[in-house]
Amino acid sequence: MDSDTLVKTNNFKSSITAKIITIGFLIVILLIPTIMISTLIYEREQRKAEAVNEINKKWGTAQTIIGPVLTVPYRTYVYKGEKRICTGKQNAYFLPEQLSINGTVLPEIRYRGIYEAILYNSRLTTTASFKKPNFSNLKIPSRNVCWDEAFITFGVTDMRGIKEQIQITWNGDALNPESGSKISSIIKSGVSCLIKLSEATDTSAEFTFKTTLDLNGSENLNFIPVGKTTKVKLKSDWPSPSFTGSFLPEKREITKSGFSSEWNILNYNRAFPQSWTKDDYDMQKYSFGVNLILPIDEYQKISRTNKYAILFIALSFLAFFLVEILNKKIVHPIQYLLVGLALCLFYTLLLSLTEHFNFNIAYSCSSVGVILMIFLYSTPVLKSKKFSFFITILISILYGFLFIILQQEDYALLLGSVGLFAILAIVMFLTRKIDWYSIGSKRNSYDTIE
Repeated sequence: MDSDTLVKTNNFKSSITAKIITIGFLIVILLIPTIMISTLIYEREQRKAEAVNEINKKWGTAQTIIGPVLTVPYRTYVYKGEKRICTGKQNAYFLPEQLSINGTVLPEIRYRGIYEAILYNSRLTTTASFKKPNFSNLKIPSRNVCWDEAFITFGVTDMRGIKEQIQITWNGDALNPESGSKISSIIKSGVSCLIKLSEATDTSAEFTFKTTLDLNGSENLNFIPVGKTTKVKLKSDWPSPSFTGSFLPEKREITKSGFSSEWNILNYNRAFPQSWTKDDYDMQKYSFGVNLILPIDEYQKISRTNKYAILFIALSFLAFFLVEILNKKIVHPIQYLLVGLALCLFYTLLLSLTEHFNFNIAYSCSSVGVILMIFLYSTPVLKSKKFSFFITILISILYGFLFIILQQEDYALLLGSVGLFAILAIVMFLTRKIDWYSIGSKRNSYDTIE
């Protein structure tokens, strides 16, 4: 190598600007494995969702209880001169005055490989009271009503979850429900059965509906508030419920041994009436209920952890760069790259271990392994145990701080902002007396680490 080339090479090695640009380029390069890890996390999460969905389909998916809804057909007519011609039939729909549902939810966990799904069996007793349908409010003449064709429909989202014959009583008389909904525009799946109604029945008469369901489902159990007053009471031994939907329970009690909850919803709380004819209302958006959730979502935590990957790499490179300045030893870009890859490896270790062990255990094992690897590698590179311990302690603090952030979701942004502020303040304090312009001239005499 001639003298001019040697001088240029030494100038490049001693240039602070060149080193900073090189470090920045390496950080950008390390974005590639970081993105690949994010994709891997998503793929594993999707695989879990597929496994859980397969279990749910065979047991019973999330269930929503709709009804009962009383349907009474009526004839429609047109007049041609003085002649009255029937043009067909339409349905009039009536909702109960009072709706009461009492239930017990018994959860269990099933496994497909390394993945687990939350299933439940529920015993639900539903009682409802109806008044005699008032067609005058709907402006339908009583003579047009087909009273003998009236029927009740009770909706269940996934009929595969039914474990026993559904027994329905109407005013104490047992009915024979048939599978399928006769009003699919309102209730897509469920059971329907004919009931006895008569035009001669007193307008003040009340009719009582009652049924008990032995129902399997998974994760969610929801209800639609079709009653003028809807009351739902649930009990379960699952300790981690999430109350979802349009309404929260008025009363709830959650302990380590389970939960109990009560809802009380009025017809004023929703945007569909007690009776109607032609309009179809979207009742699903007023559903409410409970979601049996796992206390820890491992993939969500891993995904959150991976979002800090570039920050970890940048701070670790900054630590090596400062030690390089203070220790007067040039660290080769390949050595920076190897340290960055070790930091990226932490996330794949965390992902793989979390699928088999508790997240905290997986996090501890992964972080200790990576920290030990960097310590053993940096000691001969920096030729100083003091500076190697400094970097090791710094990276350990970063992993510990990240673990605290992961545990405090509500305060994650606050803690992260304060932490970055503290780190920047420390770096500014440590470098406040460094004459950066004079470093280049001094670095020519430093030992180059190949």
